[in-house]
This record gives sequence, C-alpha cells and structure tokens, in this order.
Amino acid sequence: MKSLFFSSKTVPDPELIALKAELLEAQRELSFAYRQFNQALDPELVESCVYQISAVKARCNYLIRVIKERSPETAAAAARLEEDSAWT
Repeated sequence: MKSLFFSSKTVPDPELIALKAELLEAQRELSFAYRQFNQALDPELVESCVYQISAVKARCNYLIRVIKERSPETAAAAARLEEDSAWT
C-alpha cells in the first residue's frame, strides 16, 4: 500500500504561484512605465514616469526576494530573472 504522506509528487504552493504571477504583472507594468517615459515630453510627466519606474522596480525587487525566501529551489530561476530584467 502506498503511503499518502510520502508522495513523489509535490503540491505546488498556491502563494508562490500568486507571487510569481504578481511578479510577471509588475514586469509588464515596468515595461509600460519605460515606454511612457520614452514618450513623455513635458518635464512633469517625465518626473512622474521616473517615480512610477522607481516604485515598480522596488515592488519587483521585493517580490523576487520573497520568492527566493519562499522557494530556495527557484532561487536560481529568480536570479536569472534579475539578470535578464531591465530594472537592474
């Protein structure tokens, strides 16, 4: 009889999945913020874009840190995300 406690399949962590989805959304927001910055002409809009980019970068960094802490086996994948991203 197979043991229910020692299954070879691991159950995905729903909070980790939600964090990864939130990180992908933040990356999309960051890309959009950079596009807005590149098109802004008015100095006040440029300043607004800079603040928006800074805020989204902070959120991305936070999410990457939390994902690394929550799942050490995905730390390498998160490090690749950090290297490939535009916010570093």
